Amino acid sequence: MRLDHVDEIAQAASGDRSTFGWTQVPDGREEAHAYVRWLLDDAAAGAAAPFVQRRLSDDTVVGCTRYLHPLWTLGREHPDEIEVGGTWLSTDAQRSAVNTEAKLLLLAHAFDEWEVQRVAVCTDARNEQSRTAIERIGATFEGVLRRHRRSTGPGEHGLLRDTAVYSVTRDDWPGVLSRLTAMVEQRERT
Repeated sequence: MRLDHVDEIAQAASGDRSTFGWTQVPDGREEAHAYVRWLLDDAAAGAAAPFVQRRLSDDTVVGCTRYLHPLWTLGREHPDEIEVGGTWLSTDAQRSAVNTEAKLLLLAHAFDEWEVQRVAVCTDARNEQSRTAIERIGATFEGVLRRHRRSTGPGEHGLLRDTAVYSVTRDDWPGVLSRLTAMVEQRERT
């Protein structure tokens, strides 16, 4: 992600916003600029690595995702645990191959390049669409952390949400890799 993505992010977030109730998605160019600046500041502090999600068929930015909350439990150069999240997609990209392909790339980099032990995937416990997508990729449900993170739900600014926590561990990775690869190949055939 770069500052010159602001207009593309604002465009991706425009239109039907009814599915953005549980995820922070900027509304308009001014909010998109603040959103990108915030994510780039997090990246500069080593707290996140944000990415735009681009649909390859027409080269259009259709959303964002990121690595966040890295942990160096074992004191190695690369994190031992990372979270994948903060993901949102424009309405026309939801339920497409974009999210599956992005998760495959993010997980493959985390496990194969960084050699992490665990990738966490978290969402607002009430976000059934996100929970279904997380389960579909093969992540294991670990439980709900109550009053865990700041809510981005409608009218809930400043409140804490319950967080549904899922993970993929190093032991799970071969099976999840096979599953995601098959899902991507299936989409390519259709």
